[in-house]
Amino acid sequence: MKFILGKKLGMTTLHTDNGAQNVTLVECLPNEVALVKNVEKDGYAAVQLKIQKTKKKTTKKEFRIEAGDLKEGAEVNVSIFEIGEKARVSGTTKAKGFQGVVKRHGFKGSPASHGHKHDLRAPGSIGAGFPEHVIKGKRMAGRMGGVRATSENIKIVFIDKEKNLLGLKGAVPGNDGGIVEIKSGN
Repeated sequence: MKFILGKKLGMTTLHTDNGAQNVTLVECLPNEVALVKNVEKDGYAAVQLKIQKTKKKTTKKEFRIEAGDLKEGAEVNVSIFEIGEKARVSGTTKAKGFQGVVKRHGFKGSPASHGHKHDLRAPGSIGAGFPEHVIKGKRMAGRMGGVRATSENIKIVFIDKEKNLLGLKGAVPGNDGGIVEIKSGN
């Protein structure tokens, strides 16, 4: 299993012999192995990577994977990946704040005529006649986004080892500048 932490830079278009491809660029500066956990001592196997987030802050993420030949203090960089590999990319989605039911759940809203005034984007009845309370999980207005999401089968189409860049074909969760986890292979 190959894994690395990176910073999402944004989307761009790569022009190749096969035509243009839209890719998400991820800057994967060399990661340091901060901690190796094993089953005997910790109860599970894992590798913890550390990446420089800003000049003063570092971020650590744990991958529940057998360490293999990785030792504490070792370096992981983009050279472990190959063009054409499929990867799983995880990150925190864009937070959108408090949103209504039309944006959050895709409700269609009320008609704009025939006695409907000021309730175009209202949720309507919540159907709580019996048991006379709001059922847990009812789709209503509330906080949207800002949760962990994973994109599967993202193809690696570009690798720049000098600049530590990966080009991923498809959408990667999160804001530009956010930390993402990239896992590939078995």
